[in-house]
Amino acid sequence: MRPPGQLLVLVLVAAGAVGGRGATRDTLACSQGLACRLLDTDVLCGTEPPGPGHGLALDQLQLEPVLRCTGPTACSPCLEARLHLTTGTGDPRRPAPSGIPEAEDGGKGGRWPAVDGTASSQPNVTGLLLLSGHTYASSRCVAVEVQAPLAPALPGQPLGWVTFRCFEAPLGSKLHVTAYTNSRDHWRLSQWQWVPDCSWPAAQAAILQCQVPRLQVSPGPKEVVVEVQGAMAGHSYTLRLYHNQSHGASGPGRAVTASSPMNYSLPADEVLPCLCLQVWPETQDPLRATLCPFSHDAEAWERLWARSRLILHAGGQALTCSLSAPCDLPAELVPCWQPAPAGLCQALPGLRQPAVGQGLQEFGGLRPHPNLCVQVWSDGQVRLTQCLRDRALPGRPDDLLLLEHEGNASLCALERSTCTPLTNFTSTGVGRPGLLEQELRRDVAAGQCRQIWHAENNTGVTLWACPLHKYLRARWVLAWMGVLVGAACLLLLLLLKKEDMKGWLKSLRADYGSEGPLRGRRALLVHAMEPVAERAACALMAALRPLGLAVTAAPGGGSGIAAWGPLPWLHAQHRQALRDGDTIILFLSPAAVAAAHQWDARARAVPGAGAAECGPGPQHVPSPDDVPTVAPCEAFAAALSCTVPELAAGNGHYVVVRLEALVPAVPPALRAAPAFALPSETGGFLRALAGPGRQRGRWPEPYVAAVAEGLRRSVGE
Repeated sequence: MRPPGQLLVLVLVAAGAVGGRGATRDTLACSQGLACRLLDTDVLCGTEPPGPGHGLALDQLQLEPVLRCTGPTACSPCLEARLHLTTGTGDPRRPAPSGIPEAEDGGKGGRWPAVDGTASSQPNVTGLLLLSGHTYASSRCVAVEVQAPLAPALPGQPLGWVTFRCFEAPLGSKLHVTAYTNSRDHWRLSQWQWVPDCSWPAAQAAILQCQVPRLQVSPGPKEVVVEVQGAMAGHSYTLRLYHNQSHGASGPGRAVTASSPMNYSLPADEVLPCLCLQVWPETQDPLRATLCPFSHDAEAWERLWARSRLILHAGGQALTCSLSAPCDLPAELVPCWQPAPAGLCQALPGLRQPAVGQGLQEFGGLRPHPNLCVQVWSDGQVRLTQCLRDRALPGRPDDLLLLEHEGNASLCALERSTCTPLTNFTSTGVGRPGLLEQELRRDVAAGQCRQIWHAENNTGVTLWACPLHKYLRARWVLAWMGVLVGAACLLLLLLLKKEDMKGWLKSLRADYGSEGPLRGRRALLVHAMEPVAERAACALMAALRPLGLAVTAAPGGGSGIAAWGPLPWLHAQHRQALRDGDTIILFLSPAAVAAAHQWDARARAVPGAGAAECGPGPQHVPSPDDVPTVAPCEAFAAALSCTVPELAAGNGHYVVVRLEALVPAVPPALRAAPAFALPSETGGFLRALAGPGRQRGRWPEPYVAAVAEGLRRSVGE
């Protein structure tokens, strides 16, 4: 190969957000057979002096995105420029100044000195090549010196390539790169090139700006956990929560800054369908990962509807409404007519419209009326309803809504989801249907009906609200006449049944008069001597006294028991109650139940023993020294000695009562008598005391409540 004889100087200019002067990381490479040197990485393009023609020409400019890295994840994007050189048509032996700084200048640039072309004994060619790039932000020029061997060749013969690495540029930017020489031939190549964005696979793993973490949402019953996955350790990230609304932003939302890894807990009450999450690293112009995970959450939608509000505005001539909600609502606004508060709301034809944003929405000039409502429909369901019933508006709740079709002058009444022609409309019941039709048509023609809506399109539908109160008066007159006739018939019937009325009034006076319903009756109350039984017996006696019942408690007190003793006195009272036909009440408490079980066990062990202890004969009169001392259970067991045989023989009027809170069941020895659990069965107990004449019917409630409350308080104490 002959010694190098051609010298080519290239200056490359690139524009954009590229590396500035002194970018020492730039590199230059050339193909075999060429010698190249990077003279300056930041020169002023356009100030180079013109050079002579030479035998080198620019054939092709290739641009390719590459990464320039200082670490495994510290890389930046840039463009690599490759120039392909060929032989030209100029005179290669003519020297010319190159304008390139000498080697000792250190590549710092400066003015363009002349080149001495006689330094080499071989013919050579000198020139200047520049690469320039331009964007709206900045520009950069690079000068390159290339020396090629001088050999006879045909024009257009390839000589090799020169590669410059590289022009830095932001992700997603666009560069305009131009390569040209300062020769008289002025060779020039130009090309636009996009720098890839973060979708470039090489950038996703090497550029921090492209390393966006992932969001994982874990819902729970009370809170939602948001987990940032794939975040790099040691880097800070920002998590933003906001409501995504199409009609306008709802503010910046809530932003949380933390280092990786990070979890964020969100209360379940704040989860709405439009809640979105966004995360990005704390770098310049980072990419953001966005996730809206609750758009199909049924509970979030129910929560949104619960926080939504429909407001009706009837201050002007037309009805307007506003729908307030934290998110966009896929819903329709449907005006309807509702005569009754709990009745069906009939949708008005031609007035259904979608809900748009949160501003005021009109219904084509629909005039307010007390029977008008607006419903919000979504997914086939009524979500919200607001009515004008409580507003002071013209019109009456009993007005009839008529629909008129322009052209045929036909009228129909809107009711029960249909529009009924007036010829068939008979709901008011006023005379013949034809008569009502004529009256309503006359009212519409005379202006007595109020027009609440008229369609401005080609449908030609008009809605009228017509008063019906004047037509309903006839029906009320007939109703009052029926009431008066019925009252007269009832009065006549009472006069015919005068004697029966007197008897009925007497029975009422007997039941609710001042005299007690049990007046003249007596009862013997037998209970055990224990505190709870004595308190309950006193409460029962106090409650039965207003009913007129004379009650004697045994064991009790007074001169009789002091003279006779507890057991003889008890037996004497029992014989007297049997003789006089009084009611004997056996009051069961825990001690009384124990005595009954004890008596039953002794009676089974020694047959006839219980009846033998019934007490002294009727002629026995003991002295005070004969009074024995007995235990509580023994006194009640002794009373059973006389009670059980009489009860088994069907003699006497016995009633057994038990405290249901303390005694669960009646002992076997006393199950022959009617038993009642107090206080729940107080009514049956009082009917048993009254006797067969008051067994039917319901006992007066005040007496039952008084007896039950007294027993309840005594047991509670």
